Amino acid sequence: MPRPKKYVVKLTPEERSRLLNLLKKGKEKARKLTRARILLLSAEGKTDGFIAKALKVNPQTVRNLRKRFAEGGLEAALEERPRPGAEPKLDGKGEAFLVALACSDPPEGREHWTMQLLADRLVELGVVDSISDETVRRVLKKTTSSPGRRNSGALGR
Repeated sequence: MPRPKKYVVKLTPEERSRLLNLLKKGKEKARKLTRARILLLSAEGKTDGFIAKALKVNPQTVRNLRKRFAEGGLEAALEERPRPGAEPKLDGKGEAFLVALACSDPPEGREHWTMQLLADRLVELGVVDSISDETVRRVLKKTTSSPGRRNSGALGR
């Protein structure tokens, strides 16, 4: 016999209606729709195992969502929480500066810029405290810039 649930989902008629409308429209992110389905099935008294199997999620996901609903309400259960991760090293101005630097003439004695040279120059100029060559590569990849080619693309040089 399964043990009693610590967090029970009881939906008001308005909450149930809102969840059903979310599913009916289907214009939300898939994870949000899955959360809505989990809440509706939980409110019907279905077991975590049943819900997990039916929706192809981990049973712990169901338990976590019921807890979020009980502690924070419907909005807290449906919305994404902020994900961990570092802030970007370069903002828009920093990225623009990097692209301009990559399109400029390389340092004396060099034929072209390398990712490490660009990273070192950004630190040297005080644009950032520290930055890796991989971060520089990813930022430049977002543009059409390619500092190793004769025509870098960014300025058509």
